[in-house]
Amino acid sequence: MIEDDVIADADWPLFGWSDDVRPMLARALLAGRPAALATLYKVEGSAPRGPGAQMLFDGSQASGYFSGDCIEGDVARHAAEVLASGVPQRLHYGMGSPWIDIRLRCGGALHVLLERIDPGSAAARALLDNARERRSCLWSTDGSDQQVLPGDDAPLLSFAQDPLRIQRRYDPPRRLIVSGGDPGALALAQLAADAQFETLLLRPGGPDGPSPFAKVEYLRGEPAALLPELGVDRWTAYVGATHEDHHDLGGCLHALRHGAGYVAMIGAKSRAPARLAALEAAGATAEDLARLHLSPGIAGLGKAPWEVAVGILAEVMQALNPSRERA
Repeated sequence: MIEDDVIADADWPLFGWSDDVRPMLARALLAGRPAALATLYKVEGSAPRGPGAQMLFDGSQASGYFSGDCIEGDVARHAAEVLASGVPQRLHYGMGSPWIDIRLRCGGALHVLLERIDPGSAAARALLDNARERRSCLWSTDGSDQQVLPGDDAPLLSFAQDPLRIQRRYDPPRRLIVSGGDPGALALAQLAADAQFETLLLRPGGPDGPSPFAKVEYLRGEPAALLPELGVDRWTAYVGATHEDHHDLGGCLHALRHGAGYVAMIGAKSRAPARLAALEAAGATAEDLARLHLSPGIAGLGKAPWEVAVGILAEVMQALNPSRERA
């Protein structure tokens, strides 16, 4: 049973931090439980989130948010009904809504589709398989007929009215690979993990024991050897932060050649010409080198490890959101 009052009146609404519903969906399916998926498919006027934002409800747990506390409790109440009946619902809040007692502070209107995902859903399994294999796909649904289609070049969300069918694109989870072990590299890894990135920390010859970061995968090998095994794609960022060219240059070269969405190497500006020359000699093209950030991050935030890490992660987020369409 979904406890809408827990969601609506939560002292600490941490459920809103999770933007990707797939991890919670995977846990629900593994446990054999149905889940209720809510998709914001149309926005009129001003709103905190855009079309494509989603929430998932699994028992008393929730993931995601739409309005920052205006409607989440009511969506949870309807999600419980959808879980019980299996019948999808279309919800309309704000301007023109039948629920005049639920007000949106932004003054706009939100349209939400709620649907039940059964634990044996072939479409849900395909959605999760695409995420594991790092492929984009489309969740195509009218609330009852759920399909997963190829969707690499599709918009984040599209829909048709009468009858309603929405298509919501899912990209592979954003991933940050950082090499290094100084305070700046560690701060970047921790911050990226807290920001919901799949995060890997590479430390060539690093400590044998586990890292202190529960949400960061720690590997001890060379970046040039590990990146081919890990795989690099346009939803991956690589930051070389060992400050040693014999470690970082090989990682940068592989990331550039294999289409990483963001590639950077930390170091003094005076080292840039020699680094560019070394990469060019190793086969990097002019187009590759134009994508390399040798002074990464947003200037002016400060030079303490956390300040540098914030600036770099902000730049990574911009680079991995080229169409500026994140909901």
